[in-house]
Amino acid sequence: MDLSGREIVLGVTGGIAAYKSADLVSRLRHLGARVSVIMTRNATEFVAPLTFQTLSANPVTVDTFQSPEYWNVEHVALAQRAEVFVIAPATANILAKMAHGIADDMLSTTVLATSAPVLAAPAMNTGMWQAKATQENIRILQERGVRFVGPGNGLLACGDVGAGRMSEPAEIVEAIHAILNAPKDLSGLKVLITAGATRERLDPVRFLTNDSSGKMGFALAEAARDRGAEVTLIKGATTAAVPAGVRIVPVESTEDLLHTMLAETPAQDIIIQAAAPADYRPEKLSPVKIKKQQGEELVLRLKETPDVAKAVGEARRPGQTLVGFAAETDHLNENAQAKLEKKKLDMIVANDVTRPGAGFGTDTNIATLITRNGMLERPLQSKRALAEDILDQILKLRKV
Repeated sequence: MDLSGREIVLGVTGGIAAYKSADLVSRLRHLGARVSVIMTRNATEFVAPLTFQTLSANPVTVDTFQSPEYWNVEHVALAQRAEVFVIAPATANILAKMAHGIADDMLSTTVLATSAPVLAAPAMNTGMWQAKATQENIRILQERGVRFVGPGNGLLACGDVGAGRMSEPAEIVEAIHAILNAPKDLSGLKVLITAGATRERLDPVRFLTNDSSGKMGFALAEAARDRGAEVTLIKGATTAAVPAGVRIVPVESTEDLLHTMLAETPAQDIIIQAAAPADYRPEKLSPVKIKKQQGEELVLRLKETPDVAKAVGEARRPGQTLVGFAAETDHLNENAQAKLEKKKLDMIVANDVTRPGAGFGTDTNIATLITRNGMLERPLQSKRALAEDILDQILKLRKV
């Protein structure tokens, strides 16, 4: 990566994850970026401004009314200077202010004034992250083009385990780099991506599903968007933040996915099926909630769902590039190659979901990109980095 001379404004808010932002500044400086830091008053309770001043080699702005280093209107100058405006950590408070146009301190005032791309790295308690108000604020911001990296899942400072952990500095740097340096090599192309899990209803309150979070499909959608593609994202059940700047088509069941795909795919140039559709559904759907039967076993009869990837492969038109995913637990390459042929794919992304750092719900992945001409092993890396590798390989296939 090279960020030489790029102007980055970093907003640091009052959360325990503020210490990670010091590492973020250090990494950005190492890559040659010029970093200007704005801190909220609460942030200074966690990390001293002197830390960021030393790491960034720039004055740190905290107070809206402090004397500027140079004669200018400081919040306007920083807003105009930024090539990308990063907020890390982004607390529920700053997200709420941004969503509703509140400008009552230096950070909220400056981000409101900027026309630069805004990247937020949320960090908060799981309950705050899942709160309806927070999720609605995120939806508003995404519609306005604000981009998000994370949050991750895991043990939080409060002792809870769940979503809300700020992404690691390396992941945030990757997202910044993607915003600033994304090639536009997909301009003029229509890309359809599927993400998340399907749900097969058992009764009005229960369903069969899987652990897919949608993170891999979302990373692909963001990468394709940043590279200039017109992106359609067909999404099932997901837990990750939905990307901004793409067309969203929601589905629930595998049958829904099949009908939507057959309707949408004829207009697409590239189709990447990263969703995890259910392989089976209940033979019968109960119209009422199934009750316990006084200790008797409940026997479910299941039937296969439609093979969506196979149907899309059989309906493909000349000039389309089809990519599938194979999430396996054994005989990875053999199973993936069989799917490549059966479903008439140009490439399949195979990953062993039992490996640490790979599979459902993680922020990283380990994969093998398999085509009819060979295999490309990809090491443990972020899902965004893998998404870029997949798009690179797709472009190579389209040039053959």
